[in-house]
Amino acid sequence: MYIVSVCGMGFGTSLMLLMDIQSIAKDFGYEVDGEATDLGSAKGKKCDFMVASSEIAAELSDQDVPIISINNLLDKQELKQKVLPLIESIAKEESK
Repeated sequence: MYIVSVCGMGFGTSLMLLMDIQSIAKDFGYEVDGEATDLGSAKGKKCDFMVASSEIAAELSDQDVPIISINNLLDKQELKQKVLPLIESIAKEESK
């Protein structure tokens, strides 16, 4: 599975999000590949889903993939609650 994490500049918050998501996925036995990118570069990227802060996520609403909006980027529990069900769903579809 391939995800795109998005922030304003493409290397701070988005990289932290990607690493946190990969860690959560690994804890539950899933492998997640992805990239951290800025808002302008994210549009049109081919991926399974995108993750961003609520402000950035609003700018991605026209994308053809699920967008996960994170309110508190430091809250790993919020990230896990929002991301893990989607990871599990995608993994289930990929295993068919």
